[in-house]
Amino acid sequence: MKAINLILSLIIFLSITLYAQQPQLKVGVVDSEIILSQLPEYKKAQDQLNEIVKKWQAELDSLSMEYQERLENYRKQEAMMTDDVKLKEQQEIMKLEQEIYTFRQRKFGQQGDFAMEQEKLLSPIKQNIIKAIEKVAKEEKVTLVLDKAGEVVVLYSDPSYDLTFKVLDQLRRGKVK
Repeated sequence: MKAINLILSLIIFLSITLYAQQPQLKVGVVDSEIILSQLPEYKKAQDQLNEIVKKWQAELDSLSMEYQERLENYRKQEAMMTDDVKLKEQQEIMKLEQEIYTFRQRKFGQQGDFAMEQEKLLSPIKQNIIKAIEKVAKEEKVTLVLDKAGEVVVLYSDPSYDLTFKVLDQLRRGKVK
């Protein structure tokens, strides 16, 4: 019986000792939406992207209107057309439809011009934010930082672990290198 108690005591002692030697996990949170909304360079980049989208949307609207008019005219005159003229007009309408699809993919598709422009304009801003987060996390001795605005769901966070405004302060002071 004493041997069992001694073994159990030893196991408990070793468990406590190993647990105590583990580095403590300190978690911080940031709200990237707040950070981005407070950065003038982000607003400027968003304005640039909006202007680009407006221009492309106007081109797309123009193509779509041309397509709708062409289709409407075809439907009105279809009964009076010869088979050759019908075929030619159908091909022109399909060509225009394909042109609209290609334009949409080239400009707004996953690998399209918009995605590339967005990456070009926002990547430096994001890198700066990440550097500021790293700097604040090191200063605060935080081992893990979660973004409560992203896909990671933070159901509760103690406000004392929220690093959002410290990160913003770093970015505003320009001390991120």
